Amino acid sequence: MKSRLLAGVVAVLLAIVGAVLVVTYAQGADQRAVKDLDPVGVLVVTKAIPAGATVDTVKASVALEQVPGTAVAKSALETLDDSDGKVAAADLVPGEQLLAEKLVDPEDLQTSGSVKVPAGLQEVSFQLEPQRVVGGRLQPGDHVGIFITMRSGGIESKADKETTQLSIHKVLVTAVQRAPEGAAANPAPSASAGAEPNPRDVNLPTGSLMITVAVNDINAAKIVFASEMTDFSSIWLSREPLDAEDNGPRIMIRPDVYK
Repeated sequence: MKSRLLAGVVAVLLAIVGAVLVVTYAQGADQRAVKDLDPVGVLVVTKAIPAGATVDTVKASVALEQVPGTAVAKSALETLDDSDGKVAAADLVPGEQLLAEKLVDPEDLQTSGSVKVPAGLQEVSFQLEPQRVVGGRLQPGDHVGIFITMRSGGIESKADKETTQLSIHKVLVTAVQRAPEGAAANPAPSASAGAEPNPRDVNLPTGSLMITVAVNDINAAKIVFASEMTDFSSIWLSREPLDAEDNGPRIMIRPDVYK
């Protein structure tokens, strides 16, 4: 009787120890996987930071995290020791790396609406996901190229084909607004035993952005049409500085992608 009881107690203890070991191994899987990717310590936003926030506010809203080296931005900050007196240049959302250019002197701060609209142009706004807005890294004062894709009917000779064109060049961005709370960044995926996380899945921004640009009346109509007719068209942006190459208008169809 005693031997059976002792055997039962030992079995229960072994089961508990086994469960603890499994949980401990699973919890360390992420750390082991990231360690194999040459992790780098960088400051990551943990709480939403509004444009114009002081460094003290920023310090309370970021944390030093280990990020795979391949996923670290070139200007990502490891410390705020040299940032005294600076303010946030734009709204920052949880999950994004804190970049040096996101902290500026107060007199250099550009907030929404602070960019002067050139004479003769008008402002128009549209909403896009981060991957369509250069990863959500646009700021007022940047210039963008606006790609418009038509699923059919883009041009008469290719009425039944999907077409894409860089339709509007070097457009001035006058404001960038992020969606309200709920736009938390994608966390790193849980790594199972022996699996490595995809570095492209680390700290990705989410949530839509409202982009306001200054354009003439014809281009404003193009943007409104492409934004309204979402069943037939879509918009994608590139950052296009004023000295970017312009090789002329080209309409892309599927066969052109492999040329």
